[in-house]
Amino acid sequence: MQSVSVCICAYNEANNIEKAIRSLYVQQIEGFVLKKTYVVSSASTDDTDKIVTELINEYPTLELIVQEKREGKNSAINAALSRVDTDIVVLFNADNVFRDSKCLMPLLAPFDDPQTGIVGGHPIPTNDISTFVGFASHMIWEMHHNISLKVPKIGELIAFRNLGISLTVGKQSDEDIMKMELERKGYHSVYAPDAVVLNRGPDTVKDFLKQRIRVNIGEQYMKKDYDFEIPTWDKKLILHATLDSMKTLGFHPFKFIFSISLELYSRVKAARHVSNQKGDVVMWDIVESTKKL
Repeated sequence: MQSVSVCICAYNEANNIEKAIRSLYVQQIEGFVLKKTYVVSSASTDDTDKIVTELINEYPTLELIVQEKREGKNSAINAALSRVDTDIVVLFNADNVFRDSKCLMPLLAPFDDPQTGIVGGHPIPTNDISTFVGFASHMIWEMHHNISLKVPKIGELIAFRNLGISLTVGKQSDEDIMKMELERKGYHSVYAPDAVVLNRGPDTVKDFLKQRIRVNIGEQYMKKDYDFEIPTWDKKLILHATLDSMKTLGFHPFKFIFSISLELYSRVKAARHVSNQKGDVVMWDIVESTKKL
């Protein structure tokens, strides 16, 4: 039976952290044992630490790691990995929740194959799809889903084989770096569409651009610094994913044009940021509207 640890990174997540933890501890798994859950709180100034501490009384395998200084998500992940002694590690965002009690098992099941190195879950936004920005959030993740069915794009919820890998501090692309390292060791990546987590996308154009520019900067630095290809930058995959998304979301031409325009703008801004050598965005400002899960 393979052992599992969960790492949850948090910075001022008082609104979401309890929901996230509770959704984890109701998960039904077989053939794996959840040994430990680490919440790494990076210099949180709200009630995040207090909430987690109180939950330890209810969940004895829960542990709080407090970072006095905020140094970016990769630093927080490394703090948890330094204590992990299990076969498998799950990275679960503090502002996500599992959709139901049967979503962790599909993320772990592929590890029955010894060649599986990393598995990615399926994020679904809770935004109102009838609004233009809400539709854009749904479209982004629907396209990620359709691309991942062909070439796994690992993000939001991941599980990986614990081989003692640590992440590069000074970079923001934690999932992509872990995927790259494991693939270069000969392991393969898997997408688990039934491992569903609910998250909240941006509700305003300003927040949408803020989030997408930052993400695209990180992905462009993966190409620049590591020559590592991100599937969501493959033009052929993007075209097929767009057509598939239209089938799922319905044909809404104005909303599709709006969504594509926002993403194109984000990618242009990110490309300029990287070409001007401004550096990766390791610590980002909170996108407030995404914290209303």
